Amino acid sequence: MSQGVVFDIKKFSIHDGPGIRTTVFLKGCSLHCAWCHNPEGISANGEMWLWENRCIACGECLVACSDDALSLVDGVLSLDRSRCSGCGSCAEFCPAGALEYVGRTMTIAQVMAEIERDVIFYDESGGGVTISGGEPLCQPDFLEALLRACQEREIHTVVDTAGSAPPEALRAIAPYVDLFLYDLKLMDDAAHQRFTGGSNRLILQNLRSLAAGGPQGHAIIVRLPIVPGITDGDENIAEIGRFVASLGCIQQVDILPYHRAGTGKYGRLQIEHGLQETRPPSNEQMAQIAAALESFGLAVSHGG
Repeated sequence: MSQGVVFDIKKFSIHDGPGIRTTVFLKGCSLHCAWCHNPEGISANGEMWLWENRCIACGECLVACSDDALSLVDGVLSLDRSRCSGCGSCAEFCPAGALEYVGRTMTIAQVMAEIERDVIFYDESGGGVTISGGEPLCQPDFLEALLRACQEREIHTVVDTAGSAPPEALRAIAPYVDLFLYDLKLMDDAAHQRFTGGSNRLILQNLRSLAAGGPQGHAIIVRLPIVPGITDGDENIAEIGRFVASLGCIQQVDILPYHRAGTGKYGRLQIEHGLQETRPPSNEQMAQIAAALESFGLAVSHGG
């Protein structure tokens, strides 16, 4: 597949793998994690962001919208998403940037043109390209083609995945991935389904398969989001520690504190954020979790 749907390309990223990186975010995800900080990446399709505070009530978007999905009452702009086809016309005509279309169809050549502008920074820092999401494996053919193109140009590749994808899709990309950032969240399957909308059975199976290559196989860093009241329980941390240690070849575990940076995105998408009142874990709690994981002989890093 020569085209994919991209919702962001971040330059000079330092938290998505070694060195200075360009992170390409692909749309679509099979999970719906309660704490997701990229909710705009869940849907596979393009969608509209509504920045209510930017609206100047000029009415240009109403004229541009052929779906009759927009209304302006007493200077307040509203978007009826049940009527919106996601064509993006309103965003093109909005002079204030109150409407933004999220999700751009791009070719491999277009993405590579963005990536290759930063090659000098990869070379100097030991960086490269990270493909994230959403879940990048929701666009498996585009992902594989993009990874191949990067490797042909000798650009270091990282895939940030939750592993909730068919095993054959993971096997197809594995030869072109220098490092996997692999998310683990909850070991109890019922809890996993409750808070992410999907089972963890395939996720654990895929991680076992990747790790089976041993020290000479795939480089893997496990990432564990620390979400107070959900993933930070002692039993969950201990079960993750035992499981990861049993794999024998995980480079390290990154513990990532829950943050509220993505909260505003829920408002722009007009969807409810169930963790609105959740606060980030304390430094003391993060240190305790690190110590618990280290007790299993694991190398642990505090992520950003």
